[in-house]
Amino acid sequence: MTLEQAAELALAAAEAAGATDAEAWADESQGLEVRVYREEVESLTDAGGRGIGLRVFVDGRSGYGYGTDLSEPALRALAERAHAGAAASDPDEHAGLPESFGASEVGDLHSPEFDSWTTERKVELAIAVDRAARAQEGVSQVEQTVYADGRGRVAIANSRGFAAAYESSSAWAYSSAFAGKGADLMTGLGVGMARDPGGLDPEAVGSEAAERALALVGARQPGSRRCPVVLDAFVAASFAGFIGGMLSADSVQRGRSLFAGKLGDEVAAPILRLADDPTDPGGLASAPFDGEGSPTRRNALIEDGRLATYLYDARTARKDGRETTGSATRGSYRSAPSVGTSNLVLDAGDKDLDALVRDAGDGLFVTDVAGLHSGVNPVSGTFSVGATGRLIEGGQLGSPVREITIASDLVSMLKAVRAVGSEARWVPFGGSVKAAPLLLEEMSVGGS
Repeated sequence: MTLEQAAELALAAAEAAGATDAEAWADESQGLEVRVYREEVESLTDAGGRGIGLRVFVDGRSGYGYGTDLSEPALRALAERAHAGAAASDPDEHAGLPESFGASEVGDLHSPEFDSWTTERKVELAIAVDRAARAQEGVSQVEQTVYADGRGRVAIANSRGFAAAYESSSAWAYSSAFAGKGADLMTGLGVGMARDPGGLDPEAVGSEAAERALALVGARQPGSRRCPVVLDAFVAASFAGFIGGMLSADSVQRGRSLFAGKLGDEVAAPILRLADDPTDPGGLASAPFDGEGSPTRRNALIEDGRLATYLYDARTARKDGRETTGSATRGSYRSAPSVGTSNLVLDAGDKDLDALVRDAGDGLFVTDVAGLHSGVNPVSGTFSVGATGRLIEGGQLGSPVREITIASDLVSMLKAVRAVGSEARWVPFGGSVKAAPLLLEEMSVGGS
């Protein structure tokens, strides 16, 4: 039975059980992970799954059930369970399917080259990443190298007559290298992402891990100061991912976001633009429709420094008297949809990293932060997180530094952005994020 057939049968079973409205979401996935240590395979995992989730509505109440058996008797039993769950739940005036459905044009999310790669070739790619990291002089160890990929298919059908499906594929690799010795051991991470293994450059991923570690050898704790700060793309992506989560309407409505009540307000420098774009073909979280069948679209979150919108699914949109932004997400058939980000895109500027460093004069270049999610207060936005990087001296990268903290609050940090780098890249930190380096006017740096 195809996913589309299973979704239609589950939908029919839900209606027969007495559902006022219903929605079936079926998906299947297959993924491979290869872990390499010292250029040898440490572990290889090849796993997949297939199942269906059914959401039913009965007179303002909702229920959800899921299962992996797609036979007709099992789907009828699933519909009965979901209907019973709805009957036992509390009424929710905002619950229900969205008002509009459809699929946006996003291009081919499944690479035709993906299936031509054998497991043996993927193992060779992972070993090549590990070898490239180890080949750099000064690298003392490579902690781990990982290659992983996945392909999947999704089908949705609902009682309003909407039915659609799509396929996607992705591949990524990363390596974590060490440089230095003893207490001076420093680490660096290299990352690559693509639609198929052929889009990954093992030499680039391994070399990036090594170079980021080598750049920090001999790092020491500097004195405390207030100074300009350049955040590299990895760090900018981490902050963008955190901010994106605070712009979901659910977080705002629960009073867990500092951006509550700030629509239209200036929350960042005019040069900063942040969007959530599930239609970007380069983003691994792209999709033609969201987790409840609404067409996806690019949503400008911060536009020219002003807060343009929150992200809504059908339920949170009704609660605010607005329309869904096509931002319902699902982890898999096991979970009902909820509002969330897809591909966060921090628009690139016009200055390369060297120009940002020159403009900083004397300051700090941050290449890694630790404890971001525990170190930021989501209501006030204040944060103090550990960081490593390099001093900027006379417009040039200088001595490596560690055991420092950077502190501010998110709105002050966003308003302090003086320039955005031109070299944006996809980074799997805080979700699927495309970010460029940022130059901040000033930030408090804690050291010795």
